[in-house]
Amino acid sequence: MITKNELKKIKGLKIKKNRQLYSLFVAEGKKNVFELVNSNFKVYKIFSIEKTKMLDSILINQNLMKRLSFLKSPSDIFGIFYLPKNNNINNNDNLTIALDNISDPGNLGNIIRICDWFGIRTLLCSNNTVDCFNPKVVQSTMGSISRVNCIYCNLKDFINNSKKITYGSVLEGGSSIYSSSIRKDGILIFGNESNGISKSILNKLHFKITIPKYNIKNGPDSLNVSSAASIILANCFKE
Repeated sequence: MITKNELKKIKGLKIKKNRQLYSLFVAEGKKNVFELVNSNFKVYKIFSIEKTKMLDSILINQNLMKRLSFLKSPSDIFGIFYLPKNNNINNNDNLTIALDNISDPGNLGNIIRICDWFGIRTLLCSNNTVDCFNPKVVQSTMGSISRVNCIYCNLKDFINNSKKITYGSVLEGGSSIYSSSIRKDGILIFGNESNGISKSILNKLHFKITIPKYNIKNGPDSLNVSSAASIILANCFKE
C-alpha cells in the first residue's frame, strides 16, 4: 500500500518545484509508461490495477488509482520516473527546433510528438517555456518524451553564440513556407501562443517564415502553434 506521506509526495509532483526537489515525474497510461520503461529513463515506481508480465509494478485498487491520478479518467497504469540528467545541447548539423515561451502544456506535448515524427531528437526550450515533465505535457506526448530530449536554456544567448542560420515562424510579414527553403542545419523558432517570438529574438532572425492564409471570410486569426509547427516541418522534410 501507499502511506499518506508517499501519496502526498506523489501528488506534489504536479508542481515543477517538487519535481525538481525529488528529481521525479509522472507518466500515466500503458503507451507512455511502456515507452519510458523501454528507453533510458530510470523507474522509481510503477502502480497498476492488473499485473502484467512486461512491468514490475505494484498492484493497487481502482480507488487508490483515482487518488493517485492527475487525469479525470484514470488509466490502469501509473508510472513514476527519475528526471533525466542529460542537459547537453547537441549542436550538430541537423535542424534545430527552438521554442520561445510556449505556455500551453498541450502545445508543447504536441510539438514534442511532431519532432519525434520527423526524427528530431533535441528540442531547445527557452527558460520561460512550460516544463516538459509537466504531467499534461507528458500525457500529450504519448510516449514521444522518451525519444525527444528537451533542453532548457537562455535562447537569446544560444542564438547569439550559434553560427547557424535562424528562421522564425511569424503570423505575417514573412516569406511563404511554400516558396521558402529552410536549411537542414539551421535553427527554426516558434514563439508564444499569444505574442509570438519575443522582440529580442525576432531581431536576431535571418529569415521569417509565414504560412499563407487563404482568402476565406470569417476565418481564424491565427493557427495553433503546434499546427503551425506540423505544417512547416512537413514542408521542410518534403521530398
